[in-house]
Amino acid sequence: MYVCNCNGIREREVRAAIAAGASRPVEIFKACDGKVQCARCVCDMRQMLDEEREVLKYAAE
Repeated sequence: MYVCNCNGIREREVRAAIAAGASRPVEIFKACDGKVQCARCVCDMRQMLDEEREVLKYAAE
């Protein structure tokens, strides 16, 4: 599934960027060789970042 239509960034690419250490949408764009254009995807990226933080929080317990 595409997260960012403007740059053609797929969900698996976003998750890979997050796993590699991206902690903000701008870092995801950089990791995927993209740039913010319409910014509709930024909310989805933030949600994916929040989900990953929750997973790590519970994994640390």
